[in-house]
Amino acid sequence: MSRQEDLNNLIANISNDLDGFIGASVVDLDTGMSLASASKMANFDLDVASAYNSEMVKAKYKTIKALGLDTGLEDMLLTLDDQLHLIRMLDDQSFIYVAVDRHSSNLALLRTSVKRRIAEVA
Repeated sequence: MSRQEDLNNLIANISNDLDGFIGASVVDLDTGMSLASASKMANFDLDVASAYNSEMVKAKYKTIKALGLDTGLEDMLLTLDDQLHLIRMLDDQSFIYVAVDRHSSNLALLRTSVKRRIAEVA
């Protein structure tokens, strides 16, 4: 299976796992471009989300460096009134971003699905 097929399957499997799935994308950190994406909401622009989330990840890496921490970044969680957004690093150059409806899913299910599905394509 090609890398692109792996990324598409990763997102499809996460989508199938999670009630309240809104959207997900695999993002190249340097460019902010989506390498694969899927959304169940027509007005949820994953290209915009991917670009801005890459800037957030870069800022967190700068913070880690500025603090002199000898550690890596595993994930970042954003809790909105009605949504949960998880950013989980795949490697040093890419991450997966997943958004779910907060009232239909929960953080434990979100993290478990993402972690399990990443392990399947690693």
